[in-house]
Amino acid sequence: MIKILSIGNSFSEDSTKYLHKMAVRGNIDVKTVNLYIGGCSLFTHWQNAQEDNAKYDYQLNGESTGEYVSIKQALLSDSWDYVTLQQASYDSGVEETYFPYLTNLSQYVKALVPSAVQLIHKTWAYELDSTHDGFEKYERTQAVMFAALSKAYEKASAAINAELIPTGDVIQVLRKLPEFDYANGGRSLCRDGFHLDLIYGRYAAAASWYETILKGNILTNDFVPKLEGIETDIGLIEIIKKTVHDICS
Repeated sequence: MIKILSIGNSFSEDSTKYLHKMAVRGNIDVKTVNLYIGGCSLFTHWQNAQEDNAKYDYQLNGESTGEYVSIKQALLSDSWDYVTLQQASYDSGVEETYFPYLTNLSQYVKALVPSAVQLIHKTWAYELDSTHDGFEKYERTQAVMFAALSKAYEKASAAINAELIPTGDVIQVLRKLPEFDYANGGRSLCRDGFHLDLIYGRYAAAASWYETILKGNILTNDFVPKLEGIETDIGLIEIIKKTVHDICS
């Protein structure tokens, strides 16, 4: 079994929502846990680690368990193969907000689970018309935000020698395709201007993790996300599959 622990927030929640179900369809045995605090930054993660605060909703295989744990409790609860780290979306393009909190947190994780491979989850830019207050930092321009977060995540990756999960790249490339070109009538990959669409956005993110971490081939995976009362467009799923595979394989 491959075991993945994410020290994150709602963006890692979006990205891991379908990962376990997708892995099952790909005959890959995996356990995914997301440590969830909405909007949690690296600064707050590090503070919580130092104080051993049990404030994280322990989300197992895409579902909340209702159990609240500390980072230390989670790290010591199993033999993790991968631990993912990320910045809060509003600060994702502000390089100085990563340090020293990322390096401190990385060292903390390594001390407790030295065998785990650390990865950095590269998150995505907000939608063009997002009303999120944090969008002000990027001139309320998606391209500016994406360029800034790309630069910051590259620096973060180098600082702790950790591979990037390119979720943000996948989302941005998809936005250039007619089907997801929001500025010209395409479907938005966000549901509220910053969190991912419950079907296609979350599917794209999970597929990015599936190929990057689990080394699965999303092109041959037949998992299709389904929400009650909504019909999933298989044509859009196929477009996402090809894009993810092109970027992550």
